[in-house]
Amino acid sequence: MVVSLIEITFYIAVMFRSPVEGTLISLHTIYAVQHLYFIVAAPAVFITLGIMLLNSGVLSNFFAYTAIVLGLAFAALGMLFLTTLVLPLWVTACGGAQAVWWLSASISLVKRSGKIAYTDI
Repeated sequence: MVVSLIEITFYIAVMFRSPVEGTLISLHTIYAVQHLYFIVAAPAVFITLGIMLLNSGVLSNFFAYTAIVLGLAFAALGMLFLTTLVLPLWVTACGGAQAVWWLSASISLVKRSGKIAYTDI
């Protein structure tokens, strides 16, 4: 959440043209924060979520393992392109995989909601 708030703050800062250097600094900061998302934020959420889901019984282990793989993939992509200022478009597009994961997990959870006893939760 913090990483997204920082990025949005600098998007707003780019809209102000004075001083001219401020726009350039804001754009460069946005690129740096995008790296931070891939290296820290996404792995922290998905790896820990995957570990918690492994023995919880809330979702199938498929979602647990795919969450861990997603977290590791985000970390690997972030580290791989750490020395480039702007992440390649295909790397940022991989960020959309998390939306697919959340949607799939929520659909699965809704489908299973009638099958989970309240004592299991």
